Amino acid sequence: MEVQVIKIGNSRGIRLSKTLLERYKIRDTVDLVMKKGHIILKPSSKPRKGWEKAFREMNEDGSDNLLIQESFEDENSEEWK
Repeated sequence: MEVQVIKIGNSRGIRLSKTLLERYKIRDTVDLVMKKGHIILKPSSKPRKGWEKAFREMNEDGSDNLLIQESFEDENSEEWK
């Protein structure tokens, strides 16, 4: 698909159609990836979205227990000093 580069103040930009914005779920920001002569626009992802709330809820209901002990029985912490 070919799009025009337009003047925006002292910069230049491109316009994305409403159809593209909806199809790729692009809201206010995009991730811009530059690879060997290509520029790739991707919808911004927030991989840790909702973690804070989930951690808070786990703490409140007491389910935030360690899955692995902080140290092992045969571990010698003296060698790390």
